[in-house]
Amino acid sequence: MEQAIQTVQERIQSPCAPARAVRRLPSMSLEGRTLFITGATRGIGLAIALRAARDGANVALLGKTVEPQANLPGTLSTAAQAVEEAGGHALPIRCDIRSEEQVERAVAETVERFSRIDILVNNASAIQLSGTTETPLKRFDLMHQVNARGLSSAVRSAFLT
Repeated sequence: MEQAIQTVQERIQSPCAPARAVRRLPSMSLEGRTLFITGATRGIGLAIALRAARDGANVALLGKTVEPQANLPGTLSTAAQAVEEAGGHALPIRCDIRSEEQVERAVAETVERFSRIDILVNNASAIQLSGTTETPLKRFDLMHQVNARGLSSAVRSAFLT
């Protein structure tokens, strides 16, 4: 897990060489801000959480992975530990974003702990890297439940607080 976190951190810190000059916006600190991140146990979600943590942000980490899995790196507890080690304040929340009730509970826990949500990062997703005819309808349903319904549920719940 440490190797995965180090790899993510290296990717965050290594600048991309743009083909042309890009105007850079002024740097903005996330210190004291609260991020609510879905799909935060690995990959892009974890990378965003770690970057925010370096500024001292509060980070609600939403994910389903509690126990280590051979095929997927990262759990809620390892992500929370990495956020804390990077200087942030972590709130790991087990949440299936397909469930409106679980998302509403996660929003309420976040607001109770950190008083507000400043930034919503909808990162959770489901994907099938195959053509339409090779994608089982069960997988199609999962993708739409996570990618469309989950996104909508997170946005609605966060904005209604």
